[in-house]
This record gives sequence, C-alpha cells and structure tokens, in this order.
Amino acid sequence: MILGRVVGKAVSTVKHRSLAAMRLLVVEPIGAASLDPVLAMDTMGARGGDIVVLSSDGIYGRELVKDNTSPARWWVMCICDQPERVGGEV
Repeated sequence: MILGRVVGKAVSTVKHRSLAAMRLLVVEPIGAASLDPVLAMDTMGARGGDIVVLSSDGIYGRELVKDNTSPARWWVMCICDQPERVGGEV
C-alpha cells in the first residue's frame, strides 16, 4: 500500500474488456520508492487533488473487475478525509 495524490483521470476509447466500465485515475505516489505516476482503478469516487491509499494487490484487482485476465494492478482502497493527519509529504 502507498499514499498518492490524484492528478487526473484517464480516458480511453480502446482498453481491455475488463476495464470497460471502470473509472481510471492517474495518481502520483507520495514518498514511495518510485514516484512515477500510476493508473489506478477507482470505485470510491476520488477527485483531482485527493490523497488516496493505493494497493497493488493484483488478485483483488482482478476480483474487482471479475476477470482473471485483467492487466489492472493498482486500485484505490480509500480516500483520506483528513490528509493533514496522514503524515509524510502531503
């Protein structure tokens, strides 16, 4: 699990069938080993600027989209409602 800041959403006309109805966000990790943005599935309703907790549990991600062949890896676990209390580089 890592913290991240939502910087935008991803829009695609062609994507894997498992992601057809899934909302995808671009998230910049905070204080992680790699600070490269990641694409994360979102069922929580996060918006730009929100601090979120991400998980890279691919097994749950595939359960989330109900497809064992899904390429999705990252997904939003929760939205931090008080990011100032999270700590780190928020």
